[in-house]
Amino acid sequence: MALGSGNYNKGLEVPKAHPALDNMKYEIAAEFNLPVYQGSEDYWGNLSARDCGRVGGEMVRRMIAMAQNQLTNQ
Repeated sequence: MALGSGNYNKGLEVPKAHPALDNMKYEIAAEFNLPVYQGSEDYWGNLSARDCGRVGGEMVRRMIAMAQNQLTNQ
């Protein structure tokens, strides 16, 4: 398979989740005192890869915690 010809980026499984994920991203960025604000057209080019990774990592931690809570409360 040629590089870049895969269908790995089809988008979100639940398109309506996008606003919730965006809200979470900016909430976490604010908690980390990062200078990005909702409505900034998602430009994060002035941040280091480390800071962006911190936000993404925290998003994953929170989503895992939410899923675990849902599983244990069924």
